[in-house]
Amino acid sequence: MADQTHVLFVEDDDVIREATQLALERDGFAVTAMPDGLSGLESFRANRPDIALLDVMVPGLDGVSLCRRIRDESTVPVIMLSARADSIDVVLGLEAGADDYVTKPFDGAVLVARIRAVLRRFGHASGGEKADDGSDPTGGGVLTFGDLEIDTEGMEVRRAEQPVALTPTEMRLLLEFSSAPGTVLSRDKLLERVWDYGWGGDTRVVDVHVQRLRTKIGQDRIETVRGFGYKLKA
Repeated sequence: MADQTHVLFVEDDDVIREATQLALERDGFAVTAMPDGLSGLESFRANRPDIALLDVMVPGLDGVSLCRRIRDESTVPVIMLSARADSIDVVLGLEAGADDYVTKPFDGAVLVARIRAVLRRFGHASGGEKADDGSDPTGGGVLTFGDLEIDTEGMEVRRAEQPVALTPTEMRLLLEFSSAPGTVLSRDKLLERVWDYGWGGDTRVVDVHVQRLRTKIGQDRIETVRGFGYKLKA
């Protein structure tokens, strides 16, 4: 397991849990599968996986609440699984700190692709050995926007001289904005650059993460350009 990416998978349906675990293991992941939220939380704390894959509707502690608990303790990437493309399920999961979501029923290849996309932007290889791609869209250095300072090499952010805690996804999103201040970035472009989507994705993922980022760096720092996207105020 030391040489593999470790996935925590929480799913109460025995058939889905076992089939998905086998599929992920065939693709080179080490998988710990748990049937409910409480055992999932215990496993997370004991094993500190590289990524968590959480079904929304699990007993004991639902997936959204489990995501919040994980996010309180770690910035490990989280993907939510939902049986519905329901807006409430999706938004609640993302607002709880999830980095992405996949709707059930899902194709195994699609799920693996989404996991690998998340891992790539978190500095992990695709299912096997871990790696750091070293990507920095800003070119390095410290960028300043009003009271906001972004250290693109140390990957640290300060607002009014106080540290700001960002998840890796939020940091990647901020780096994209800061690489082109004043330039409107469309939701599709952000999905491609930050979420590594080579296909059309759900733009709600972008919208919720922008809102989360605004609460941390200032509501007026990122401007909505209606009908086009968002831009960072220079």
